[in-house]
Amino acid sequence: MHPTITTADALTAAGLPGTRPGDGPGAQVYDVTVVGAGVVGAAIARELARYRLRTALLDACDDIGNGTSKANTAILHTGFDAVPGSLEARLVREGQHRLRAYAAETGIPVERVGALLVAWDEEQLAALPALLAKAERNEYHAARLLDAGELRAREPHLGPGALGALEIPDESIICPWTTPLAYATQAVRAGVQLHLNCRVRHIDSGDDVHTLATTRGTLHTRHLVNAAGLYADELDRELGHDDFTVTPRRGQLIVFDKLARDLVGHILLPVPTAAGKGVLVAPTVFGNVLLGPTAEDLDDKTATGSTADAIALLREKGRRILPELLDEEVTAVYAGLRAATGQEDYRIRSRPERRYIAVGGIRSTGLTASMAIAAHVTELLGDSGLDLGTPSELPPVTMPNLGEAFPRPYQDAGRIAADPAYGTLVCHCERVSAGEIRDALAGTVPPHSPDGLRRRTRAGNGRCQGFYCGAAVRALFEEARP
Repeated sequence: MHPTITTADALTAAGLPGTRPGDGPGAQVYDVTVVGAGVVGAAIARELARYRLRTALLDACDDIGNGTSKANTAILHTGFDAVPGSLEARLVREGQHRLRAYAAETGIPVERVGALLVAWDEEQLAALPALLAKAERNEYHAARLLDAGELRAREPHLGPGALGALEIPDESIICPWTTPLAYATQAVRAGVQLHLNCRVRHIDSGDDVHTLATTRGTLHTRHLVNAAGLYADELDRELGHDDFTVTPRRGQLIVFDKLARDLVGHILLPVPTAAGKGVLVAPTVFGNVLLGPTAEDLDDKTATGSTADAIALLREKGRRILPELLDEEVTAVYAGLRAATGQEDYRIRSRPERRYIAVGGIRSTGLTASMAIAAHVTELLGDSGLDLGTPSELPPVTMPNLGEAFPRPYQDAGRIAADPAYGTLVCHCERVSAGEIRDALAGTVPPHSPDGLRRRTRAGNGRCQGFYCGAAVRALFEEARP
């Protein structure tokens, strides 16, 4: 299956030539092509969709958000601990305000649970005032220090020995799957052409046009944006540059059952060290509890498997942070790869003379910063000679709610009365209805695998991991395939 998802009617209405579903990527010369349909690439495509441009969004995978974006800790950061004055600090600060507003507008689930940086020894306790000062330099002024008594009152299930904490009340949790899907849905509805299973093999750059040889055919574009995540350095070198090297940093995590959710009220963060931010315990919008991640620098950009040693390490760390958590059932383990570059800042560089922008080194804060990164890249494209014109409003989208703290379709009697499919459960662990699965399969950016369907509905994501509902979900998926 090699899907090209287009909205020809939207292009025609905008006065732009469209293509038919199934046309190859070489059917026209694009004004801008974004390589990489993760959360950052999808956000850039969405921002460009506001302008009268021929825009393409490419990804080597069969779905949007199928790489780093699907396997992170799903935290909407405040940017309190970014390097003051860095590009990342500014874009995270701006991005979290943009994304909060966008989530409220589109129905992406967000919960403002707050975070606590917990000090477990005197050295960590002594580091908290400097972290408070750093937060203030990053224009975050709501942080405050808690003593051991107040910390224990906030989190009574903490392990023994916690001496105090720094409270960051605006840190939040968000759905990492619905966010890039919302961006891509809005972009495609506005006329952006999404080419999946479309890996870039080679690029020839002429005076006016980049010619991309892909697994789906040849694509021509005037401006090129590299948002290829783990492979951004390889694409950069394909164009003759060597500004950064991506080292995949594997983060392994354990997902605990929903029965563990009452054990923790905040995102519990360690006091960061030179080795990294360390292992956290955090609730999720799906009602589970996360423990992780590890931080392992690797050579293999496909090494997303979990290891016994890492799981043992996480359990050891978790036992100190929240001892009762280790008595709860594990729903799943997973691993994600972050695009580490050895730099303390994003590697976003514009080369106007080449009509090329590299968006590299976007680490775990990329979800939070995505909309601000998109605005920044669009501004750089304008500075590179692209005539953006006047922006217009995008077609509104309302995303399906996957959050446990908000009403789900199976709880909506009025909705079920109007359409009984929303009262027919297929996945009982996650309470996913036949109506939700039907809607996902008929969506603007539909799934092309059962895993993509899971990220759109939560079906098969619960305690039994699809043991009960897997056959029924796959049957519905297969029935919907063209």
